Formats: sequence, structure tokens, C-alpha cells
Amino acid sequence: MESIIEVKNLKKYYKENKAVNGLSFDLYKGEILGFLGPNGAGKSTTISILSTILKHDSGDIKFFGTDIKENKKWIKQQLGIVPQELAIFEEISAYKNVEFFTSLYGLKGKQLRSVVLEALKMVGLEEKRDNKPSTFSGGMKRRLNIACAIAHKPKILILDEPTVGIDPQSRNHILESIKRLRDQGTTIIYTTHYMEEVQEIADRVIIMDSGIKVAEGTIAELMESYRNTRIYKISIDTIKKENFKCDFLYEIEGIQKVEVDDNCFSITTIKEIENLDKIILGLINRNIKISHITSEEGNLEMVFLKLTGKKLRD
Repeated sequence: MESIIEVKNLKKYYKENKAVNGLSFDLYKGEILGFLGPNGAGKSTTISILSTILKHDSGDIKFFGTDIKENKKWIKQQLGIVPQELAIFEEISAYKNVEFFTSLYGLKGKQLRSVVLEALKMVGLEEKRDNKPSTFSGGMKRRLNIACAIAHKPKILILDEPTVGIDPQSRNHILESIKRLRDQGTTIIYTTHYMEEVQEIADRVIIMDSGIKVAEGTIAELMESYRNTRIYKISIDTIKKENFKCDFLYEIEGIQKVEVDDNCFSITTIKEIENLDKIILGLINRNIKISHITSEEGNLEMVFLKLTGKKLRD
């Protein structure tokens, strides 16, 4: 695979805070690379450095073999940036928004009009091109934000939390647009707090925590250790954890881990071993009333929790 961004031993410190501490990775042509990490992991700092907005303290970054310090203007022309905060003008039309940002890359005349309309069509706003963003929903504004970043046809698109606070329909539209852009040859870095988005669109994932990379690989590779795992969530009448012993559950074949909240058991077990009947019987024999049972197989959230000790939205 062709590497179009190479990052080696990247560091960015703020006094005692090691925001990015020796990060190394490659971005390959034509892929969607998902960046995951809890708050404070260093994702946004890394994105800001790659976007040429922020200078790094040390390490090497190359775009298409060119050092980021040597030809920053050319590198900026290859990038499309979708920031977490909206970067649009509320009181001019959607068309004028995209036209303005695209014109900054030197496009003019018929070519400019063509790419602006194409970008608006890509995000489903072609029919709203004459409307002002002040009349748009939050999801439509997010889609316009993306149109402003892609109209000049960047080779690399960096999206930082592009679906925060939007409705499911707009989220689906954005994710489908991103996959189409990838299929058309755009290489994409995507950060999010929604694990299901990464599972849907990412070709490869990097998980960061405390400024370092703790895991990297395809979703299948990261989930390999959970391939044969099932988790039962069993809701019960409220119990006090300090007065309840769950050692008996570990005597059941296949049980690997038991966690107890005030009204729920989370039981991790080997998927190929059928033991739910024994779990239920053990709880009933201890006069525990079961109100609801669900099950889920190993997923990326489990991997993330194991590596960072946190949930993604923590």
C-alpha cells in the first residue's frame, strides 16, 4: 500500500502535559483511518498538527514524501479540513459558503461553479443551495461544513467529530457521503466519539490514550481476542453489591468475568458454550428476580475499554 502521510515519533508538550508523546503511524492511499481515544487522549492535537494549524515540538511528518515544514502551502492545498466547530457563514447562502471557501484554492469561473454544485450534491444540499444556513437544522449545517471542505477535491480529508449533536438521518447521510468520497479516491482521517461509526466506515483504526498509540489495526484484527466472546446483560431487582457474593457464577463453565451494578449483571462468557440456563437457575435459586436479559457479542467497545480502562465518551 502507498503511504501518503508518514508520522514518526511525533511529540507535542504543554509544560507537564504530554499531549502527544512519540506517536508514529502511516496513512495509506484510499483508506478511511479511524482515530479513537477518550477525552485528553491527544487526538485533537494530532489532527491540528496534521492540518498545519499547530506546530509540533519534535518528530517527522511527511505528506507524499515531502516534509511538512518544507512546503506547507502546497500541503494545505492537498487537505480538506472539517473542524468540530462549524466554520460557515450563517447569513449567506449555502452556495455562497462553498463558493467562498473553494475560491481560496484558486478556482474560478465555470470550474468553480461546477465543483461547488458537485459538493452540495454530494452532501444532499443541492436543492438548498440558495438557502441561508441560519434556516438549516444542525445536521444540514454539518453537511454544509463538509461540502466547504471537499469542493476543491482534496487528496486528504480530515474530519474531526463531524456528526456531533445531529439527527440519525443526517448522520447516515454524512457516513454514506464519506464512504463515497473514499470510493472516489479521497483518503480520510476520521475522529469520533461514536464507536458504531468507526465500525461502519473505517478500514483501519488507531486507538490513542494519554498521548500515545495503544493499538492499531483493522477492526477484525483489533477484535480478534474477542472473536469468541458473548456478554449477557441481566437486569434484576436492586441489590446491594456489598451484601451479594457472585462467586457461584464462576463455577459455571465458560464464565470469564462478572460485573455487578445496583440492578444489572454483566457476565462475559465464551460464546460457543451454552450456559445461560445455568446462569438463570443460579440467580433464581438465590431469590434474585430477573426482569430483562440481553446479549451481545464481542465488539470494538470492549477492545477500547480493555486498552484504555475507559468508555469512548468518558
